[in-house]
Amino acid sequence: MIDNLIVFAASLLIGALGIYVGASVIVDAEDYTYAIITALIGAIVWAVVGFFFGWIPLLGPLLVFVAYIAVINARYPGGWVDAAAITLVAWISVLVVLYVLAVIGVTGFEAVGVPGV
Repeated sequence: MIDNLIVFAASLLIGALGIYVGASVIVDAEDYTYAIITALIGAIVWAVVGFFFGWIPLLGPLLVFVAYIAVINARYPGGWVDAAAITLVAWISVLVVLYVLAVIGVTGFEAVGVPGV
């Protein structure tokens, strides 16, 4: 149980780091605590929407992804394009961090709060 909580917390912090980098690059928002909350909300929305709609071929994953971007859009200034850009930069940032951590043997390729990684 404790191991799962540690993995969840570490994954959440890595996912939040990606959102923080994306938000600081795209909309000049620099609050890591805000990014942690955003990552947590994004993970919850991703899970709930995925549970109810994720099973629908093609449309389900698209709805889940749009719901996640909607969280970013609601939490950060700008519009849908900025939210999508923040998500893209966050995804790339998390991939880089996870790659480095995997190479040195610390973790695998997964993070809470950023979809698809």
